[in-house]
Amino acid sequence: MTRQNYVFTSESVSEGHPDKVCDRISDAILDAFLEAEPNARVACETFATTDRVVIGGEVGLSDKDKLRDYMGRIEDIARNCIRDIGYEQEKFHWQTCQIDNLLHEQSAHIAQGVDRDGAGDQGIMFGYACDETDALMPAPILYAHAILKRLAEARKSGEAPDLRPDAKSQVTLRYENGRPVEVTSVVLSTQHADASQSSEDIKAIVAPYIRDTLPDGWISNNTEWWVNPTGTFVIGGPDGDAGLTGRKIIVDTYGGAAPHGGGAFSGKDPTKVDRSAAYAARYLAKNVVASGMAGKCSIQLSYAIGVAKPLSIYADTYGTGEVSEEQIEKAIAQVMDLTPRGIREHLSLNRPIYERTAAYGHFGRAPEADGGFSWERTDLIDALKKAV
Repeated sequence: MTRQNYVFTSESVSEGHPDKVCDRISDAILDAFLEAEPNARVACETFATTDRVVIGGEVGLSDKDKLRDYMGRIEDIARNCIRDIGYEQEKFHWQTCQIDNLLHEQSAHIAQGVDRDGAGDQGIMFGYACDETDALMPAPILYAHAILKRLAEARKSGEAPDLRPDAKSQVTLRYENGRPVEVTSVVLSTQHADASQSSEDIKAIVAPYIRDTLPDGWISNNTEWWVNPTGTFVIGGPDGDAGLTGRKIIVDTYGGAAPHGGGAFSGKDPTKVDRSAAYAARYLAKNVVASGMAGKCSIQLSYAIGVAKPLSIYADTYGTGEVSEEQIEKAIAQVMDLTPRGIREHLSLNRPIYERTAAYGHFGRAPEADGGFSWERTDLIDALKKAV
């Protein structure tokens, strides 16, 4: 059995964090190409620093004229992302920052394997679920995301006009008998408008939103609060620190509560199993837990470039399983086609649904009517039970 009494911490970063600015731009470019063609190939990386955004990588469309047209839209896409996030500061403004587009056409050597329905690269991917929250996600990362999302809503609506886009949160929870029961500490660093504002001033602004976001009774007199602990945080975003696509993979997944295969998600089309197979693994693990077969479940999948069939399927229920891991592994192989094409078709991934994933986590979100977050559905429960 896994430990029952312990404390655990996860962090999140806001949509205005430099790395998340880059994830957002990369995924917005991906969505634009998927709108042009469902089978578009995109591997887009973004770098951001003071007054500059650099976009590179490879893209591919079957229609070369359309490809040239969409390549001409890249700068507008990036500026619209920066504007929506809220950057209008002197050294990083959506209207004036320099944007360099270095995207080029996809390598034919990579395309040849994918065109035969193989995986776009080798690699290992993990998915995880647990029953400690309704979203079947670890509580620390779920609430670290929720705090920042709520603060962003307050900033954009005008409720909290002194807040600025760049922010980080960290939540430490105490567990008893395997369940989260108390917040032992909250860390929140947020960019703000005025250098004269103290940490206590910022705490007075953010604390009500944090208290409203966390479950009743979790914050006590013993909870430690660390709000802007270094003091002034006025210079933020890419002006304060450089950003890069794919540097927040633990924020994107399970907050360190489960393994990660190492591949980032943003800017990659769904032929890249770094993304699509990680979504499939989460989908399968969530359905295993939702079905009552285990209280916790981790699924690992592995692939080779150009090869369609997964090389391995591994399940771990951390001693919480009502059925054996071997039974779960066999059932998984029966209920879902885990070839790259099978994953894309089952989860309807060849559509422009990725920009919204770039901040506040790829998992633990509600499935949406247009197919967004399709990997969060729990529609395999009956099939899994039947297979077992």
